[in-house]
Amino acid sequence: MFTDLLSTKIGNSAGFRLPAEFYQEHPQFANADGWIEVLSPDTAILRIVPQLDDAEDSVLMRLFLDFAMTEALKNNTLQPYTIKMSEAARKLIADVELADESSEDGDRSP
Repeated sequence: MFTDLLSTKIGNSAGFRLPAEFYQEHPQFANADGWIEVLSPDTAILRIVPQLDDAEDSVLMRLFLDFAMTEALKNNTLQPYTIKMSEAARKLIADVELADESSEDGDRSP
């Protein structure tokens, strides 16, 4: 889902405003912090980080997501995930069976 950002004046600064519908559909982003990362002269990504209850998990997840985002954005090689990619992935795992992980003796071998 894409949401239009509305440019607005905030005090002596300029900013972007999200419509109320965005927060109705995604309440986890209300009162969240965020930032904008410029990818190229005409492209930027807005990242909104919701406040999480567990501070330790939040820090670890944020560090992981920051690393993943940095790696994904290197050399501008980020590509959209397509239906064709999804179908190829489904074919790769179509015949995979998971072993029962709840064996009584703790042995997880197949």
